[in-house]
Amino acid sequence: MSAPAPAAPAARTGAAAPADGRSARRQGARRHGAGTLWLAVVVAAAALAGAALLSLAVGSRAVPPAVVLDALLRPDRSVTDHLVVLDLRLPRTVVGLVVGAALGLAGALMQGLTRNPLADPGLLGVNAGAATAVVLAISVLGVTSPSGYVWFALVGAAVAAVVVHGVAATGREGATPVKLTLAGAAVSAMLLSVTSAVLVTDSATFDQFRFWQVGSLSGRELSVVAAVLPVLLVGAVLALAMGPVLDALSLGQDVARGLGQRTGVARAVGALAAVLLCGGATAVAGPVAFLGLAVPHVVRAVTGPSHRWLLPLSALVAPTVLLLADVLGRVVARPGELQVGIVTAVVGAPVLVLLVRRRRGAVAL
Repeated sequence: MSAPAPAAPAARTGAAAPADGRSARRQGARRHGAGTLWLAVVVAAAALAGAALLSLAVGSRAVPPAVVLDALLRPDRSVTDHLVVLDLRLPRTVVGLVVGAALGLAGALMQGLTRNPLADPGLLGVNAGAATAVVLAISVLGVTSPSGYVWFALVGAAVAAVVVHGVAATGREGATPVKLTLAGAAVSAMLLSVTSAVLVTDSATFDQFRFWQVGSLSGRELSVVAAVLPVLLVGAVLALAMGPVLDALSLGQDVARGLGQRTGVARAVGALAAVLLCGGATAVAGPVAFLGLAVPHVVRAVTGPSHRWLLPLSALVAPTVLLLADVLGRVVARPGELQVGIVTAVVGAPVLVLLVRRRRGAVAL
């Protein structure tokens, strides 16, 4: 009688792979410790509060922290320092908090959704779509204020993302990470050519557009933030709810399907959340480079692969980095200032180089 085939290798193979997204989260929690992760949340929240206080206190006119708190708690518009805090620095600090949280969430979401560690909010053509819509709004319709073209930027970002997803979804395999990346690059290049063609032939539009294009927290009114805030809140709720799904997708599309995940629906919901977050943030502050790319990698060194921790921590760390970059831009060029988009590009470019050197082009898609 022939001996039965050994089953141990298969069992070992099955044990080696995480059973589902919860296994990935448990492994991350065991590796880093739940206490460590909660401590990281507390430290990130404290750092965010400190960055917000610096944003209110530091600038061409220094305001002592005690005066800042007094202006917030007992505002007196007859005091010059109170006016500086309330009318100039409070709006840009609120913009930094909202935009930074949106971009941090969007970056972590897109890296998990596409399984591409070099993904950022520009991957789906969001920035290019918003820029093209703003240029057309200025050139064709004569819109000149951020409150006027914020909705054009949001619609342009959404249309570009839909086109990218539609192009990537063609074929039998659907919108795979590789096809999404390639479609995003192609659509972005096409939109960039349209934007450049308008700007080259219309100097007045260029003068208006360049202040938005560089990415800035200054000159944005709280009414603009209030108008876009519902869109950002919906995107944030969808993104945070995607944590378990992203943990399953990180095991591979076939494994996720085997675990009962509807990968097509999950990718569509994730793409919608990314569009709402990226489009809203870009509409308010303009394209801010590298923030959504670099911050999730820094946070991942603490949280591990679990998106349940990665997403909210990225939403705390990103606005901290954005506000500190804005403060740095005010300090290094006194009495003028460098716009925050320039500062994040200067700081984020070396991070991108290090990521590419570490990966050496072998990105897991």
